[in-house]
Amino acid sequence: METIKCLNKWANAHTYYWLDFLRMSLGAFLIWKGISFITNSDYYQQLIEPLKNMGGGMIIIHYVTAAHIMGGIMIIFGLLTRWSIMAQIPILIGAFLINFIGVMNYGNLFASFLLLMFCVFFLFYGSGKHSADYYFKMEQ
Repeated sequence: METIKCLNKWANAHTYYWLDFLRMSLGAFLIWKGISFITNSDYYQQLIEPLKNMGGGMIIIHYVTAAHIMGGIMIIFGLLTRWSIMAQIPILIGAFLINFIGVMNYGNLFASFLLLMFCVFFLFYGSGKHSADYYFKMEQ
């Protein structure tokens, strides 16, 4: 708990508008990918074809869609950002690793790696000073 307090103090002292814009862009991109996941479900079913025998294909599609859309909205507003990003990290690790199981797609590999790095950064940085978390913390 003390570590999180130290990280929050550092993040609030070193807040920049471009980091808030980056956080909001990350959330908007996740929403876009969630909507893309819904509209192109046939493509994503083919993408997870190597994992077909493991079961839970529809569960994966529903979890990814809900996590991307709801997590993206929460990340945009800066509400429970760390929790939202913790829900994204297993999805992004899976998106990164799926390139090594099936056909290698360098565009998806680069995008998933970049998103994973941004999520790890915001997992430690938090939502920053210009967020709903900070606003609610100051209201107490």
